[in-house]
Amino acid sequence: MKSESMESHRKNVPSEIKCGVITLSDSKFEDYQKNKNSSTDLSGQLLVEKLETKYNLVNYSIIPDDSKMLLDTIEDMICTKNVDVIISTGGTGIGSRDITVETLEEIFEKELSGFGEIFRAESYKELGAGAILSRAIAGVYKNSIIIAMPGSPNAVKLGIDIIFNELGHLARHLKE
Repeated sequence: MKSESMESHRKNVPSEIKCGVITLSDSKFEDYQKNKNSSTDLSGQLLVEKLETKYNLVNYSIIPDDSKMLLDTIEDMICTKNVDVIISTGGTGIGSRDITVETLEEIFEKELSGFGEIFRAESYKELGAGAILSRAIAGVYKNSIIIAMPGSPNAVKLGIDIIFNELGHLARHLKE
């Protein structure tokens, strides 16, 4: 059953949603530094291409798995470019260099736990118990939505499909 209030909110979304994309990957950052070409960043490019079909993409960055660089990039996107939504890919695993989740948890003012829950439930349908490795999360920081997805292209396709049509709805609630 559809919610009348949710459908009403979806109709009254902001006319422009500014988005930013951050890829966290030591190897992709190194490659980007050498070649000045983002073509090896398949996941970041998937996000960029999809977001540009409906939203205003104002920034795309490839950075290494580094907490300070992640925080600096987020601050720049929010404070300088006024983004409403930041989507990151990479750094959500359980390896020693995977710092995205811990870094974001420190700054989130509110967590949107439903994203991670839905992401893992949908991943489970495809991967089985391997979905427990996913630490996809989302939250609010300085009136912006931040969504962190794993780095694989399949994970990004799944994650963007989950949130794509809800970004306006989410951004609307931030303006209240």
